[in-house]
Amino acid sequence: MTQLQSTKKVESQPVQKAVAKEAEVGNQATPNKKLDMNDIAATALEMDRLEALISKQQDDYQKRPKRKFVGARAKEYRYALYVDSWRQKVEKVGNLNYPEAAKDLKLYGQLQMTVSIKADGSIESIELNRSSGHKVLDEAAKHIVELGAPYAKFPDDVRKEIDILSITRTWTFTKEDNLATEQ
Repeated sequence: MTQLQSTKKVESQPVQKAVAKEAEVGNQATPNKKLDMNDIAATALEMDRLEALISKQQDDYQKRPKRKFVGARAKEYRYALYVDSWRQKVEKVGNLNYPEAAKDLKLYGQLQMTVSIKADGSIESIELNRSSGHKVLDEAAKHIVELGAPYAKFPDDVRKEIDILSITRTWTFTKEDNLATEQ
């Protein structure tokens, strides 16, 4: 059946008329709304505050120290030389200051530690990653690192790139009362 044959006629544009009426009502409400100067001033102050906060966060981010993490197999020449000289110093200090308690109790074992060194050779932090299982050895390793400080300053080419070098090594306290680090 077609619309011509139907006894009821269907209006084809009711939706368009309803939308047009709503638009007219919406347009009338806008001119009556007044701009409040206090709201504008408060919004401007909030925008200024947020802009200053973002700027400060960006500055703080740029000032963060640049870090480099290396392990026993540092391949980059400039880092490998520094890490090797650091390792030699730590082993020398460690063998000269081997913990008496470990000798007396015949303790030996391995631990893993990360030492973070600043560009001036001072220690930023010492972190025990994996314990030897003996508190005496863990504390002795930390003490040995502290005794060896300060370490050499970073070479100029390294200092241009990083501010802190974090070295992760496995330390072995041997049955022969020696300290060795993984090579």
